[in-house]
Amino acid sequence: MERQRIGRQAVVIGAGIGGLGAARAAADVFERVIVLDRDRFPIDPAPRDGTPQARHVHALLAGGQDALEALFPGLTEDITAAGAVPQRVGLDLRVERPGFDPFPRRDLGWQSLCLSRPLLEHLVRRRVSTLPGVELRQGWRVTGLLTDAAGTSVAGVRAEADDGHDAILPADLVIDASGRGEPTLALLASTGAPPPPTETIGVDIGYATAVFDIPAERADDWLGVMTLPGPGNARGAVMLPIEGGRWMLTLVGRHDDPPPGEWGALLAYARGLRTRTVADAVEGARKHGGVVRYRFPDSLRRRFERVAAFPRGLLPIGDAICRFNPFYGQGMSVAAQQARALARLLAESTGRADPLSDLAVRFFAEAQALIDTPWFGAAIPDFTHPQTRGERPADLAARLRYGGVVAALAAEDPAVHDLMLRVTHLRAPYTALREHALAARVAARMH
Repeated sequence: MERQRIGRQAVVIGAGIGGLGAARAAADVFERVIVLDRDRFPIDPAPRDGTPQARHVHALLAGGQDALEALFPGLTEDITAAGAVPQRVGLDLRVERPGFDPFPRRDLGWQSLCLSRPLLEHLVRRRVSTLPGVELRQGWRVTGLLTDAAGTSVAGVRAEADDGHDAILPADLVIDASGRGEPTLALLASTGAPPPPTETIGVDIGYATAVFDIPAERADDWLGVMTLPGPGNARGAVMLPIEGGRWMLTLVGRHDDPPPGEWGALLAYARGLRTRTVADAVEGARKHGGVVRYRFPDSLRRRFERVAAFPRGLLPIGDAICRFNPFYGQGMSVAAQQARALARLLAESTGRADPLSDLAVRFFAEAQALIDTPWFGAAIPDFTHPQTRGERPADLAARLRYGGVVAALAAEDPAVHDLMLRVTHLRAPYTALREHALAARVAARMH
């Protein structure tokens, strides 16, 4: 039976993972959904001009994979058929962290999938393009949001095509998946509302990426490697397998030590990691293309739920709410989880007299709860670097010590290892690491 509609038209700004997931969420309860993106979509999987960071390593965490599968049943089969590499969690990724080079490896009985962001977007975009009532418009830039006469509700979107045409699109709901959230922030400013309170962590990260063929003959039995920074060495690396029998390697440096953009210098930089694992693996491997670089100055979390009288009919999502340090690979998965939460909230709204009246309040509560785990998972280790800008938690030392003991227990106990990685993969909240039985074991080890 067809679901009850709550509006005639929804407009989604941005066709990244968050925007595509939001379009799927809206498709069942709006007669029409229009997705606007300033890029022209490539026919085959390829990075888009509007997403330069897509040329770097992206992780689809298991929690993000769960969310996308819930939104698009059968997508996991599509991803696997397209060449994504299954990775047995706990076993196939060699994790090098201070004190554990490597961390003990064991098969925990579940897996995640490794693939490039362009391939994932391509597959999700293909699913969205077949949804009844959904239209993907390429080459359209949003120039502003329209409100009703009272200025309290969003009524539509003003947009301009790359051929010079412009249009006004009426909308009952506008979902801002633009990444930077500029349409939402501009509207709040135009109404005289203060900007949302914002938490910022200045990480000043530079990263550089190269792609290689995986050597046919190699002695190591891991599929990928993650080298974490340590005291006195802020360099890190993530190398994951992607479709086509290739490795994608991203090297990361902070502040005044960004990785270079020339291959010989990049390899020398890799030799300056805490271990030689990455450098030894790629030295002599055949490269695909050149080295690409990117800068990421700040992790940022906007508290839109604290904006009084937030405009009705407007929802920012994904990076527009929270932008994560990319080294931890959380952004796509959190955006997918937010889209799944939005789908449920919209379905629950069908029985309400005014389905959109408190949608933002309900969505922000869900979104911020989803953000808590990845935010604290990245913010705490980021603050171990002395040059990181931002307000350090008053209990930072205690949190670091607690996390260190959890890691030590995880190295010894498969059950703790499994729980720690379920939190990392966003299948369990960070509070699970504070539950009584584990907290008691940690306390005993700390005293």
